[in-house]
Amino acid sequence: MNVVTYLQKQKEEFKEYDALCKRCGACCGAYGGDPCVHLEKDEGNKYHCNIYDNRIGMQKTLSGKQFACVPIRDLSPNLPFKGCAYFK
Repeated sequence: MNVVTYLQKQKEEFKEYDALCKRCGACCGAYGGDPCVHLEKDEGNKYHCNIYDNRIGMQKTLSGKQFACVPIRDLSPNLPFKGCAYFK
């Protein structure tokens, strides 16, 4: 497998994994009282990140605390919400 094929496969797997998200907002602090400043709720009561494509790295909560936003795979098995589709 060449590098281009490998990177394309990684990209496809990421999309499949990302599609599992129920948009509950739990991993972004929606239920902890101090969510990420980039977490937004839509009309259907689903959460989304307003900088999703650039979210990885240092971010801030509404109270100004800094935290490192990481890919959801890096949170497992320490996900904050047992109902999360990623929880195994």
